[in-house]
Amino acid sequence: MTTLASIVIVLGVLIFVHELGHFLFAKWMGVGVLKFSMGLGPKLIGWKWGETEYVISVIPFGGFVKMVGQEDLKVQSPDEIKEEDKEKSFLHKGPLKRSAIVAAGPAFNFFLAFVLFTAIVIADGIHINIPQLGEIAENSPAAAAGFIKDDRVVSINGKLIKSWDEMVEIVRESSGKRLMFIVEREGKQVEISATPETKKTKTILGEEIAVGQIGVMNAGKVIAEKVNPVYAVYYGALETWRWSSFIVMGIIKMFQGVVSLKEIGGPMLLADMAGKAADAGVLNLLMFISIVSINLGIINLLPVPVLDGGHLLFFAIEGIIGKPLDQRKMEIAQWIGMGILGLLMAFAIINDAMRYSDGILNFFRKIIGYSV
Repeated sequence: MTTLASIVIVLGVLIFVHELGHFLFAKWMGVGVLKFSMGLGPKLIGWKWGETEYVISVIPFGGFVKMVGQEDLKVQSPDEIKEEDKEKSFLHKGPLKRSAIVAAGPAFNFFLAFVLFTAIVIADGIHINIPQLGEIAENSPAAAAGFIKDDRVVSINGKLIKSWDEMVEIVRESSGKRLMFIVEREGKQVEISATPETKKTKTILGEEIAVGQIGVMNAGKVIAEKVNPVYAVYYGALETWRWSSFIVMGIIKMFQGVVSLKEIGGPMLLADMAGKAADAGVLNLLMFISIVSINLGIINLLPVPVLDGGHLLFFAIEGIIGKPLDQRKMEIAQWIGMGILGLLMAFAIINDAMRYSDGILNFFRKIIGYSV
């Protein structure tokens, strides 16, 4: 599958599911939907069914559901709605109903991730990286203790170890503490004592921390363990929560300056990653869609005007003060929100250009006839 086809599939699925959430909840709450658009910009194709026009547009990076009582970035007053439209107007619904409609988009993104994680586990099982040792670092606590390559850790301080991650977690939290390992070696169990030394390392988010290490590499052996559907549902929910927590923490660390803004990626990075995921197989592509779907859900919940989170903030304030916010102030806030998103997108595109500068230069050289 080509990179272009991969990114079209990924964005198509994510946008459709997100907007479907808004659409279905709007219908459920009795709000009229005038347009359901996949994509932005000029219309490629469209058809009308009932009161709703369904559209596929040129630019795949977005989509929207236009309801009765909505007018792009202009904030309409309930008084501007025609009398015959008020019953199905978004603006004439209470703050709770409007909040439900707006929150449904991100909620459907989380639900999609949950469904895909569950389906992946049912189809392929849970992949477990077994606690088998690869290379042993010279002059390390592991080398001094007598570990050798291909030892498989059975237990640490009497606790059974089933995965590499379990072993790493115990070792990292035991800096300077003596640990008693039982390893399986050539069919026999051998008892080995080792004390992890303190090392500085960086987390995946770029934060420097001190952890315990004994100086061993992972052998990289993975087994797939089949699970029943009930556990698969639990695992799907757990993975959705884990990835949500990780992405939220990444955003927090970015605001704290721990994670560089250079890590922000744009459409080129997304397309590249989608292409690589597709090349690795259908299940990898589904995993990628799940993670990006969670990302989309969380970003949309940020309290930035224009995003769903910004609307939810407005509705919450309206509920607290007991009346709608000033129209003009909301319009200004919407434009500020658009400006913030525009700057972030520009920053992401610049980051992409820096990441793929060689490829971009080669592309243009080919166009103008230079040899590469």
